[in-house]
Parts: sequence; C-alpha cells; structure tokens
Amino acid sequence: MKLVQLLLVCLLAYRVSGYAVFAHFMVTNSENYTLADWEEDISLALDASIDAFALNMAYEDSTNDKALPLAFEAAANVEGDFGLFFSFDYSGNGAWPKAVVAEMILEYSSYSAYYLHNSKPFVSTFEGPANAEDWKTIKEETDCFFAALEVGGGGIVDALFSWAAWPWGPRDMDTYTDASYLQYLNESGQALPYMMPVSPWFYTNLPGYEKNWLWRGDHIWHDRWLEAWYIRPEFIEIISWNDYGESHYIGPLRDNAMAAFEIGEAAYNYVTGMPHDGWRDLLPYVADTYKDDIATIATETLVAWYRLQPVAACGTGGTSANTASELQLEFTPAEVLTDMIFFSALLADTADVSVTVGGVSIDATWRNIPNEKGPQTGLYHGQAAFGSNTGEVVVTVSRDGSTIAQVVGEAISTSCTDGLANYNAWVGSAKASTAVNAVTPALLEDQVCVNGTGPNNFAGLCGFACTYGYCPLLVFFIFLLNFDLEQYH
Repeated sequence: MKLVQLLLVCLLAYRVSGYAVFAHFMVTNSENYTLADWEEDISLALDASIDAFALNMAYEDSTNDKALPLAFEAAANVEGDFGLFFSFDYSGNGAWPKAVVAEMILEYSSYSAYYLHNSKPFVSTFEGPANAEDWKTIKEETDCFFAALEVGGGGIVDALFSWAAWPWGPRDMDTYTDASYLQYLNESGQALPYMMPVSPWFYTNLPGYEKNWLWRGDHIWHDRWLEAWYIRPEFIEIISWNDYGESHYIGPLRDNAMAAFEIGEAAYNYVTGMPHDGWRDLLPYVADTYKDDIATIATETLVAWYRLQPVAACGTGGTSANTASELQLEFTPAEVLTDMIFFSALLADTADVSVTVGGVSIDATWRNIPNEKGPQTGLYHGQAAFGSNTGEVVVTVSRDGSTIAQVVGEAISTSCTDGLANYNAWVGSAKASTAVNAVTPALLEDQVCVNGTGPNNFAGLCGFACTYGYCPLLVFFIFLLNFDLEQYH
C-alpha cells in the first residue's frame, strides 16, 4: 500500500490551496449580445460557483471588438467576484500575430475583472502549437500566466490544458489522458499545474465546418466530477458555457446566439427546445466540494437528462461516434449510445427513485450512492432504460413515501425532424420545497476511491486496487469515494 500511495502523491504533487472553476465561452456567439445578456450570463455563472469565463476568440472575428468592452463592463457591474480571461483560438481563423496577442493582454489585464493567477494575467489557447515560440516574447512583454492547450516546448508553458473531456467509443469516461498530462507536467522535477476539462455532452452536425460526430455523454456529467474530486487539479474548465453547435452548453438558450447553425449549414437547429440549465443546478455542490474540500446541501435537487428518441428510431444523417478527424476508430451511434434516462440528485440522506415513460413504470436504480458505509449525504446518480416506451418522462425522488422532487420532462418519441435523429440531450431539474442544511460528512481530502474499473483486461486490476483505497489514474473509471478510512490504514 505504501508504494501505491507514494505513486499517487507523486502524480498529484502540484496540489495547492487555491482551486478555480472556469467555463469555456465562445465569444463569436455573443455577436448580438446586449450588456444585459452579458450581465445575466455572469450572474448565472456566479450562482453556479464558476469563477471565470475563458473567452475563446478567433483572430479577426469582428465580434471581438464589440464583445470585450461589454463583457468587462458587465463583470464590473455584477455583484460578486467574477473573472474573465482570454483563450486565443488558433484554429478558427488561423494564427494570432504575437504583437496583437501581447497588445490585447496588456490592455485588458488592467481591468479589475481580468482573472489573475499569482498576480499574473491568466491566458489560455486553443490549438496553436506551431506558434509556441511566439509565447516566449508574449510572456516577456506581458508577464502572463500561460495555460496552453498543447505542449509548446520547455520553459514556455506555465500550465497545460487538455481538451480530452469525452470518452472513447462505448466506454465510460476514464482518466488515462489526465494521467498522461500529470506525468508530463511532473517530468521537469518542478510540477506545473493542470487544467482539467469537464463536459456534459458532445454532438455536432455542422457540414459547413466539416463536423459531424458525437461522443458518448450518458453518465459523464456525474462521473467526470468524481474524477475531478479524486485528481483535484489546480484548475477545471467546463466545456462549455455556450457552444451550442457542439451541444455541450450549460448556459441558457439564447435565440440571438444561434448563428453557428446557419453558418455551419446544419440540416436543422438541434438546440431549439433542448435546455441544459439543469446541469448547472449540480455545480454549487460539486464545484464547492472540489474547491473547498466540503460542501453543504441547502436544497435537495434532482436533475434528469436523456435523448428524445430511441437510437434506432431515426436516420443518423451520417453522424459517427468518435471521429477520424481526431485519428479515432469510428462507430455507429447505435454502437455507442444507450437508450436510457440519466439522473443525479443532491440529497441529505438516502431516498427512492422512480421513473415513468408515457405513464408506464420502468426500472430505475441508483448507480452511485455516496459513502455506502456511513452517512449518505451527497451526490447520487442513476439510470433507467426506457426500451420501446415512449411518452412523457417523469422522474421522482421520494423518501418515506413523500415526494422530495419531481422532474416532468419532454416526451420520448419516434418522431424525427426530416427523418434525422437529434443526438442532443434534453435536461430538466427540480428542487425540494423545503430547505435542508446537510453537510458532507467528511472532507474531500479524507476520502479515498474504493470502487472503480477499467477497460478490457484492466478491469480486474482496477477492481482489486480500488478495494484497497487506490484507483490507478492510468486506466480507471471511478464509481465511489468512501469516507470510512479505517480499513485502508
């Protein structure tokens, strides 16, 4: 046991006391934003325990000049400590000239809302490894803290950001890529911070951008936060706040921000009527647990999400699961997606869950229960296979026969828009009518992973190691953290 504990300490050696959660924000989608729109988005992000927006900007996008002054004005207007920082996108319209990058950092880092790390302006990128050498000059001129998406050479980056937020093929999300980043960041002998990606979903069908694939969502919004708790990197970036074209938005639907579907020549707008706001209802608890080691549930909450059609009901429209553009083996959607309703709940104590589809009761189970051997306050997660059932979806959490919260969701049907499947998720949430004051029974740092698995032949290794309180990052899917540590000492 001492050996595996030492290995984990080495991988996570850079942990510090200050943790932060960011959300990836597509500036181009704010072309028609008013100041009030910016203020509302920032207020909603603050309510969700998000610390800053990573403002993704393509070079020479005309939206940038209008959006940035409004964004920084809104951040100054909204009550609360909220930051903004630049994420320079080198793939959208090509590379950014280094002089322009330096000028923008110098100008906006003087604003009170610009996010600083250790008194340095925080800056990130999307793509751009061919321009890595530019950042030597940019850093000299701006003294910025540079969190790059890709490795750009020794001595250039201050932190690394991974975009690998989704699982491969039919698998659940693992931590293999996270482990590879951690290993690289520790190789110099002086560990550098890691910015870990967390995302709830992925589906895009925008032929104009040569994009038409999905990655499996299913349990990921729950599982990835457990993995984030276990790894506890210095930074987390949620992908995304408002990237509607890739279906992983957690911000509100805005009719004035849907240009991607016209520009991308989409067959139809697969975001209309598909809210994702409910996913944010879990964030105050999961983000505060990550940042503060502990969190309080003030209102018991239920969140449910699912696709609105069985996977075999409609045409694929050529959508693949995985994508050859990322050098991945491709699958059909039917090989990867499951016809299930997924639900997570923040509960003060154990509770029952039930699901009906079209008035028919279907089997619903908790897949993950916090701390199976002690006080069970925390994050619950489960699923229900809907099979051939169609109709209105109702998910109910109850205790001792009394309803705590109930989500009445959009109907599942075999109806298809132009014969095409919509692989986006519908998300709904509900909160209890009475308040509680339930605190997680133990600090996050006092919890260990006691239940995990891995792909193929790693399943046995992971299962064995996890029974001793160690889940190897290189291969594992995390299922349970436990507060009862006595058996592991």
